[in-house]
Amino acid sequence: MRNETDKEIQSFFDQLKENDRKMDIPVFPEPTKSSSINWWIPMGIAASLAVGFFLWPQQKQELNPPAEVIVITLEKDENDNQQILIEEKTYLETWESPTASLLTEY
Repeated sequence: MRNETDKEIQSFFDQLKENDRKMDIPVFPEPTKSSSINWWIPMGIAASLAVGFFLWPQQKQELNPPAEVIVITLEKDENDNQQILIEEKTYLETWESPTASLLTEY
């Protein structure tokens, strides 16, 4: 029985192969050469970036800091009276650590 089933399956596939041999295969067209356009795209992008880089407005940094700075501080004296102190300092003398107030206030 198994041998008959194998023969039927073999004959079925043989018929399919024979039908495939009789089929006409269509002719595929040759691909057209469009490579002349393909290199224009990256070149156009690169040129646009180069022009954009040079035309982008550059922000000028102020190189000269102000000569003097006025510092206004509020201090308490021995009697818990508040006093306002106004000082004029040069620009380089006024730097203070951003976390310095954490040491004195908390």
